[in-house]
Amino acid sequence: MLDLIDSLEKNGLAELASASSSDSLEAWRLAYLAGSGKLKTAMAGFKDVPKEQKPAVGARMNQVKAALEQAFEARKLAIASSGAVPQPFDVTEPGFVSSQSVGRAHIITRVIAELCEVFGRMGFEVAEGPELEDDEHNFIKLNIPAGHPARDPADNFYVDDPRTTAVPRMIRSQTSTVQVRVMEAAVKAGGGRLAHPIKIISPGRVYRPDTVDATHSFMFHQIEGLYLDRDVSMVDLKTTLLQFARAYFGEDAEVRLRPSYFPFTEPSAELDMKIRLRPDQPARWIELGGCGMVDPAVLQHCGIDPEEWTGFAFGFGIERIAMGRYSIPDIRLLFENDLRFLKQV
Repeated sequence: MLDLIDSLEKNGLAELASASSSDSLEAWRLAYLAGSGKLKTAMAGFKDVPKEQKPAVGARMNQVKAALEQAFEARKLAIASSGAVPQPFDVTEPGFVSSQSVGRAHIITRVIAELCEVFGRMGFEVAEGPELEDDEHNFIKLNIPAGHPARDPADNFYVDDPRTTAVPRMIRSQTSTVQVRVMEAAVKAGGGRLAHPIKIISPGRVYRPDTVDATHSFMFHQIEGLYLDRDVSMVDLKTTLLQFARAYFGEDAEVRLRPSYFPFTEPSAELDMKIRLRPDQPARWIELGGCGMVDPAVLQHCGIDPEEWTGFAFGFGIERIAMGRYSIPDIRLLFENDLRFLKQV
């Protein structure tokens, strides 16, 4: 019996070594390890072994069984790792591609990540909010009352008719809505009062029925910033924006603040930057967005005491920033499926 088991092991390992494909490997498994295989057949003869030999024969059977199973797993792994033999192809066939390009994040996605990283180093946390908003958060709590020109249905994407609905829903026209929601949540968490400073940025899509041209689109991206604390001033705002411009565009970045007007900030300003959109043209001043000190009325709408807390807010067009950073002359290139452009940036 022991000679039979030794012969089974020797022959089994030799045949396994010659198996070179998954089919031949499976055929070996069926021949040796399956329920009707040679190993099971040999083990069935264990009942006829004399009693005094059973311990030695049983131990040897277990050794051979383990050796064959381990050898099978090792051979299966070796065949799998060797890989399939590449099939020949005809390079003269139409549509032949010799290599595949690797995809990457869209330029807008990359710029958003870069902006979040820059502002993150200045202590800003990222906040998000819904794109389907209501009139209260998009206008009223931002100090834009009923009858204001900014609420005209011709300048917004309303879901509900604002003439017949008390609080109509709309696709948000600005990410300032996230600032309102963050302030409301902070007041609620503080038991009816603001208990700690707020320092957030909120990137996201916004929608306005603008005519599409080289610098405008009906859907675009904004990044809003909000900083509330005690004794915040315009100096803090200007310093933050200057640090951002130099960190993102380089130490030689030229920026300026122009006096402006927004219902939700007072005083207000426009942030401009000198940008070269084409290599063959000189840099010119491009408006990146608006900024200013948060109007006390906005703080009161959100349940915050303007006598205790002050702050600033800003909002930039991400497409404008991308165009300035990567010298993109036309915003429409960012939303078209032109692979020539997408591979460049």
